[in-house]
Amino acid sequence: MKVKVDPERCQGHTLCAMRAPDVFELDDVDGHSSPVSEDVPPGQEAAVQEAVRSCPERAISVS
Repeated sequence: MKVKVDPERCQGHTLCAMRAPDVFELDDVDGHSSPVSEDVPPGQEAAVQEAVRSCPERAISVS
């Protein structure tokens, strides 16, 4: 599974990092999110799916 965050849509709500802290990192300045790696670590798939559902801007996608 791969995860991406659309930087144009992300508004820095930080919900993804709360749901999957090992997968998403937050910018120190504005809180915008990016994946630590595009490849989701084993065992983190459910947390990433929860992050996708929790993003109010729908900025996260998985494939």
